Amino acid sequence: MAAEQSPKAGRVTVARILRPHGVRGEVAAEILTDFPERLTRLKVAELWRATSGTAKPVAIRKCWLSHSRGGQAIFHFENSASVSDAKKLVGLEVQIPLAERVALPAGSYYVTDLISCEVFEKNGATVGRVRDVQFTGQGAARNPILVVDSARGELLIPLAQEICDLVDVKARRIEVVLPEGLHDLNGD
Repeated sequence: MAAEQSPKAGRVTVARILRPHGVRGEVAAEILTDFPERLTRLKVAELWRATSGTAKPVAIRKCWLSHSRGGQAIFHFENSASVSDAKKLVGLEVQIPLAERVALPAGSYYVTDLISCEVFEKNGATVGRVRDVQFTGQGAARNPILVVDSARGELLIPLAQEICDLVDVKARRIEVVLPEGLHDLNGD
């Protein structure tokens, strides 16, 4: 399971700028990808401003990973040479084209690809649509849970091979074999 933020116009958010870093125009960014090392190889990206819905291409002079504050990416963008330049970038999202996402092994999925998938039981009965993916546990033991909007309310379905028999993100379809009592457990 790879966490990257939702796509906007064919792009995906891999970092969010938090604050200036140093005095030469660098910024510290929250890492929003399970593949942070690839940020250090980026040469260009788009900076997206949620408030206006606009994006602009930007060249990246350098990016490195900092282990302080729980791990952040430090970006130095072209045309950012001072603290005041860096302050103007706070809140922007660093995005790359969807086509540049890291290829995942079979059986692994990007959260953004699961959201809006239709969920069906093996017998063809409609369960609902995936609204979100939540995680339980820590580190490598994180367990993804599909948050499904069903006709009877929210349904939480573990994304486990025993339950999710088919996941076809291209067809936007997930087929499940729901364990007995799952509806009751979720308050349906």
